[in-house]
Amino acid sequence: MTTKSLATIGAILLALATLSSCANTIRGMGRDTANAVNATESAGRNVARAAN
Repeated sequence: MTTKSLATIGAILLALATLSSCANTIRGMGRDTANAVNATESAGRNVARAAN
């Protein structure tokens, strides 16, 4: 293999690793957001029960 071929393969692997990292981060942010919404709804129900 030539140096150019190895550099191209390395660049592709680096790009794939970067993109997969971004996907994991976005997925994690989605889960965190869903958990925050659930916690807020739960807190609202607790306040409503306490007010009655």
